[in-house]
Amino acid sequence: MVLIGGTSHTGKSTVARAVAERLGFACRSTDRLARHPGRPWRTPEWEPPPHVAEHYATLDVDELIRSVSDHYARLWPRIEELVVDGASGEGPGLVLEGSALWPARVAGLMTVPGTRAVWLTADETALRERMRASARYGEMTDQERHLVDKFLARAERFQTLMAQDLDARGLARVDTGGLPAGRVADSVLAAVGVPGR
Repeated sequence: MVLIGGTSHTGKSTVARAVAERLGFACRSTDRLARHPGRPWRTPEWEPPPHVAEHYATLDVDELIRSVSDHYARLWPRIEELVVDGASGEGPGLVLEGSALWPARVAGLMTVPGTRAVWLTADETALRERMRASARYGEMTDQERHLVDKFLARAERFQTLMAQDLDARGLARVDTGGLPAGRVADSVLAAVGVPGR
C-alpha cells in the first residue's frame, strides 16, 4: 500500500498514476469514495451544481476547513477498510491518493504490514498558478473568480495545517517544486522506500 496525501492541485492524481504504473499496482482516489462540494468551476467532466457555488460563496475559510475535515472524518472508516483489505496480500498492491489522507489518521495505519505514506506539497505560487490554469481564471467573471479564490484559500490553509501535523509526527513529504510528475514519482518512491520497477 502506498498512500499519497496532499491538498488540491499538488499533483496527487498524476503522481499516483505514475507510481502505480511503475509498481504494477492498482490506483484509486479517495475522491471517488464520496463527494464533498468539489471544485467550484467547470471542467470537461464536472458541472458544479448551484449548492457548490453557494458553499464557497457563503462560508469563510475556517468554515470551509471544518466542513471538509468533517467530511474526511466520516469517510475515514471506508479508507481504513481499503488499506487493511489491501494489505492482505491478495491481488496487486494499491496506490491510494487523496486529500482525505490526513496525517494523524494515517499515522495509526502505519502498523498495517506493507503500508507506506507520503504527502505532496507545493508552494503557494505554484498552487495558485495550477488552480487558476485549471479553472481558466482569465476567462471568468468576477463572481466566478471569487469562488476560485475561496477554494484556493481553503487549499492553502489545509496545506498549512497538514504540514504542521506532518512535521510534528515526522512523516514524509515531497515538495513538488514545479518538477515533472516522473521526477516527483521518483521522490515519492524514495521517500517511502519502495524501489520502482
